Amino acid sequence: MKLPDADIIKEVRQWLAYGEEDLRLAKYAFGLSDEPPYRLIAYHAQQCAEKHLKAFLVFHVIDFPYTHDLQRLLMLCPAKASCAERLPDVEELNPYATTARYPGEELEVSEREARRAVEIAERVRQAIRSALQEEGFEAGPENKLS
Repeated sequence: MKLPDADIIKEVRQWLAYGEEDLRLAKYAFGLSDEPPYRLIAYHAQQCAEKHLKAFLVFHVIDFPYTHDLQRLLMLCPAKASCAERLPDVEELNPYATTARYPGEELEVSEREARRAVEIAERVRQAIRSALQEEGFEAGPENKLS
């Protein structure tokens, strides 16, 4: 497969970097001394997964709609993408896309649910990064693929 041009590579790296920040913040919040904001942890886990999926779509020059629906984004991935079948539980994160952002959408999130959200986000992250690496993508020193 021929790698996309430099502008596409730069955009992929930006999506990945933003997703990394979301995951780092989600994990960090578990260590807050007061009651950790589990709703926000789950939100940032969802955002991590969403941004990694969008990075993959950008890499493949696939337009995607303005959506937070992870299953919909996953369905846009190329059929040959090895990551798709490894993420059967990705849609569990969908409710967290709005619960932290919009009044009236509050969703109680337990510690167990927040930890599960982070676990799923980490799986999405690893699947996407592995798929990108298999296709010859190198993240660069500021955004290692590991």
